[in-house]
Amino acid sequence: MFVNSTITVGVTQRVVATLVACAMVMASIGVYQTAHAANLTLVSNTLSTSEPNVASANTILFTATNDIGPAENITITWDSQDDGGAGQDFGGIAAIDSPSTAANILVDVNGASAPAAAAPTFVSADADSLEINGVTATAGQTVEIEVAVGAGIINPTTLGSYEIEIAVANTENDIGRTRVVIIDQVEVTAIVATTFDFVISPVDVGTSVGGENTTGSSSTTTIPFGVLDAGTPEFIAQQLNVTTNAAGGFVVTVEKDSPLESSTGADIDEFTDSDDGLGSDTPAAWAQPDGNLSFGENGWGHWGMVAVDNDLQGAGTDFSADDQYVAVPNTPRAVFAHNGPTDGLVGVGGPDTSTDDVGQTFVGYKVEITPLQEAGDDYNTTLTYIATPSF
Repeated sequence: MFVNSTITVGVTQRVVATLVACAMVMASIGVYQTAHAANLTLVSNTLSTSEPNVASANTILFTATNDIGPAENITITWDSQDDGGAGQDFGGIAAIDSPSTAANILVDVNGASAPAAAAPTFVSADADSLEINGVTATAGQTVEIEVAVGAGIINPTTLGSYEIEIAVANTENDIGRTRVVIIDQVEVTAIVATTFDFVISPVDVGTSVGGENTTGSSSTTTIPFGVLDAGTPEFIAQQLNVTTNAAGGFVVTVEKDSPLESSTGADIDEFTDSDDGLGSDTPAAWAQPDGNLSFGENGWGHWGMVAVDNDLQGAGTDFSADDQYVAVPNTPRAVFAHNGPTDGLVGVGGPDTSTDDVGQTFVGYKVEITPLQEAGDDYNTTLTYIATPSF
């Protein structure tokens, strides 16, 4: 007697089992394989400015996943998911179309500039993409591609987040993406209050001003020449100080309101031997009045002034040496100036006629008469200083 087995294998089952076994064998010995694009890692793009509709440098960084050869193109696509909306495009990319503009593309590999033999080479550009080659990097190296401001890439006018894609046409067709954000600029405002202090101070007798010692003392409001003796000059000075934070500095001027005259109408004329308003504004060494009766009263006595600030910032003729005088003017004449903030202190080496006196200077007044100067016990005039900040 024969007994049939309870296990039977149909034709279809035998075919399936054979196919599965073959597939396992093929996979185990590497006959069947597929290639896939690898992702670039640590991908970023740093803009020099995120302000809309302005030129910006783009510094693109990524780490190579696989080797990159100099003949393999690298394509950078700005706003790779552009939906075509108005104002949502980066501008100026297509204009990178010649070696002159391509010179604004710089490449570093692992922090070192690409050598001449592997310098980046411009391939092409269109409205959204820039393509270069000539870059050599091995897997794991950091590649930095800087598209400088001079290349002319303009940020979109529409605020928002934009995707940037970097594609490497190597064997693996590596690819990576990052994003930049275009945002409104933040305006920072502040107010700094203006400070401006102008001080007139007395100068004692025996103080050297402009190379000459004072013969008397001043006060903050007077220049008291006193009794004048023929042939004996009198010289009195005042100290000026300015403290300010004005960005453009300041200018101080002086003027007299009338001739130095007495109630009888007699006057002490202007340096040198000139009627009121006709004296010289060109600094010159002190000279005695002429004292000649036949030449008229203009030569019987005169007075003038000296300012020791060497640099009046173009506001007037500088007093660039000692013993230089001008007529005391009827209109504002610069005697002190600086082109920036000052703490009210004397500058290096000053105050004298060899330096910019910065925050402190002296102005001196000198008078000399001859025996012909008309008598009078009330010669007087008024001086006005005007100190003006410059912004």
